[in-house]
Amino acid sequence: MAFGKYTRGDGRRSSASYCSTATLVVFVALCLVGVWMMTSSSLVPGQSINFPNQESRTVDTKLSLKQPVTENDSRQFEDNPGDLPEDATKGDGDTNTAQDESNSDVREKTNQSDQTTENNVKDDQKEKPEESENKNAESEEASKTDTEKDGDVKTEGGESKGGDGESNSEGGETKTEGGGIKTEQEESSESSDEKKIDSTENNKPETTERSGETKQEDKVEETTENKDDDQAKNHASNEVFPDGAESEILKESTTQNGAFSTQAVESKNEKEAQQKDQKEQGGYSWKLCNVTAGPDYIPCLDNWDAIKHLHSTKHYEHRERHCPKEAPTCLVPLPQGYKSPIKWPTSREKIWYYNVPHTKLAEVKGHQNWVKVTGEYLTFPGGGTQFKHGAVRYIDFIQESVPDIAWGKRSRVILDVGCGVASFGGFLFDKDVLTMSFAPKDEHEAQVQFALERGIPAISAVMGTLRLPFPGRVFDVVHCARCRVPWHIEGGKLLLELNRVLRPGGYFVWSATPVYQKLPEDVGIWDAMKALTKSMCWKLITIKKDKVNKVGAAIYQKPTSNECYERRSQNEPPLCQDSDDPNAAWNVPLQACMHKIPVDTSERGSQWPDQWPARLNKPPYWLKSSQVGVYGKAAPDDFTSDYDHWKRVVTKSYLNGMGISWSSVRNVMDMRAVYGGFAAALRDLNVWVMNVVSINSPDTLPIIYERGLFGMYHDWCESFSTYPRSYDLLHADHLFSMIKKRCNLLAAITEVDRILRPEGKLIIRDDVETIGEVENMVRAMHWEIRLTYSKDKEGLLCVQKSFWRPTEIQTIMSAIA
Repeated sequence: MAFGKYTRGDGRRSSASYCSTATLVVFVALCLVGVWMMTSSSLVPGQSINFPNQESRTVDTKLSLKQPVTENDSRQFEDNPGDLPEDATKGDGDTNTAQDESNSDVREKTNQSDQTTENNVKDDQKEKPEESENKNAESEEASKTDTEKDGDVKTEGGESKGGDGESNSEGGETKTEGGGIKTEQEESSESSDEKKIDSTENNKPETTERSGETKQEDKVEETTENKDDDQAKNHASNEVFPDGAESEILKESTTQNGAFSTQAVESKNEKEAQQKDQKEQGGYSWKLCNVTAGPDYIPCLDNWDAIKHLHSTKHYEHRERHCPKEAPTCLVPLPQGYKSPIKWPTSREKIWYYNVPHTKLAEVKGHQNWVKVTGEYLTFPGGGTQFKHGAVRYIDFIQESVPDIAWGKRSRVILDVGCGVASFGGFLFDKDVLTMSFAPKDEHEAQVQFALERGIPAISAVMGTLRLPFPGRVFDVVHCARCRVPWHIEGGKLLLELNRVLRPGGYFVWSATPVYQKLPEDVGIWDAMKALTKSMCWKLITIKKDKVNKVGAAIYQKPTSNECYERRSQNEPPLCQDSDDPNAAWNVPLQACMHKIPVDTSERGSQWPDQWPARLNKPPYWLKSSQVGVYGKAAPDDFTSDYDHWKRVVTKSYLNGMGISWSSVRNVMDMRAVYGGFAAALRDLNVWVMNVVSINSPDTLPIIYERGLFGMYHDWCESFSTYPRSYDLLHADHLFSMIKKRCNLLAAITEVDRILRPEGKLIIRDDVETIGEVENMVRAMHWEIRLTYSKDKEGLLCVQKSFWRPTEIQTIMSAIA
């Protein structure tokens, strides 16, 4: 509202109009003088009286500047950038312009506060010359810093900058010389107080301190004055309280008069509380999973509700995947006493007991050198059921038996069925061989978990009723050391599944008691296996006995042509129909049939890949230029471009720019692998990479195997077949933006937390919207944000998982046995 001007009134001149005679004038004048002397300190509303100069003044005196108020500045009701989070205004415009605008706002708000005070006191008296002469000296005594008067607050270097050397006025914060941080609102409040002090020095209207006496006229003005006083001070109600010389002024500016707060203050407090809560909780409330499996929970393998309703367990259906209808969103607890894993290669020999606190396997298999309990460690002598004197000796024995196996050259990627604690695959690393080891989650407690904790690749899987999650014709060698799989039953259905995944010309190494023992049961199994393998056209290369380990191995080779199939007198086992895709592997039932051997020289499987490591960088011979690759180029060019891209990214960014200690990284997963370029770029590091190809993505997994790498199919709307805390680093390239189109992104991030070790890293490349969602989720889990970057709506995020676990419990009824 606008206030009008008040004209100066002279009481003596006004009173003269009431008398016409000189006597009456004199009498009335004397009376008025007497009254004036007795009430000289009183103010009457509507009057303006000049007082003599007085030395005693109060800091909070509020009188007008000499200019009148003609209109009220509406900007006092606008939002202040200081009310917003720093990132809400960061980068908006030039920093110098923003600083000038910030200073201008301070000055305008100062003038507004002063003008409001003028109307409340209703005094427009002019500055006296003698008071003006003393104005500067007295003003400096009342104010602590000249910079706040002018609205410019500078750093120690003389420039207004934030902590990063840039102007920080956009965020409503400015660093002062005194070391305090003041918002734009606080600067406005303090500047207003200092202007009021200047006004007091200039006009000198008051007599004594207002706190010491209350006059009748003061009471008349009290309500109006306090209302405007509240409005001038309410912005400072939440300001940061600095120490030092400024504390007195700031203490006063934080005082509010009256019983009611303002909408501005209430809204500001609520927004700050919500921002704090969002920062601490990320908008997500996490709970701890209460399940029978405890810290070893695998949602799709520990679904007891589904297992209880199975009609049969004859074919190990209870060991297969049975995912809950809704993927869990609770976090798996840590084992009590969990520590950061021991680094490779020491971890191959020993791990922390409390990380996998299971002793049953040591008790049952300790005499076979699988695993032993040694103080606070679990130790692995390198043995197994078939190689009690060490895996190294056993590995050499196999190559001596069949030199053409050529570990690490011709044979690069192998499958170990019923792997136990995976010592076989663990020591094949020394031969440059990658081993995909698997075993069921069964009475051999935590064997796959032991393998992963040791730094050896392994998954939980079983030879049951479904195909294994691998393409056809990809493994160079399949190995089974007393894996207890009944290969010969039901038409050889399980052995035919190995035939599907074994590369033509590849080897099957069967090291089991039927090969070298003569017990009736063993003899019966051997006779059945001999007939089955012959009908499958597998060639028995050798039966050799290891004199050191006192075991024997039968080594078979898969044919490289269809000639044997065509010469069979009986079509048993039968050949699969031409429409049967050998690469179809996700939830596909097993069939007792064989797929034909590819004979076209341009078809995958018709030739053996180049020896390792030449096969890593070379596009497979069966990729045709007429095919369009994943990224739109001709398939061979797409392959090469992908590899060049990841070599550049890994070398220039991942290895040096993210602060990752790669010496502590061993188990790596590429959650969306495409051609395996990321894994290929890490070849020189002491890591292995599980390449995962989503069931909804182009089927490029055969290409990954062809170049001497390995991986599996998976649906990321479900849990992965691995134990909690399996991986040191997860890499997701534009995966989560795809996941959230099909399923719950929150459940996917929960799965990431489950399979990632504490202190493990997650690297995400995706669109900025998805990056923001994931960042909020992991912040709520108290993960450390290591790096964020965005450009052209694309983002990069690197985070590190913490040891934090929630305290609130969520019971998963389907996982209670």
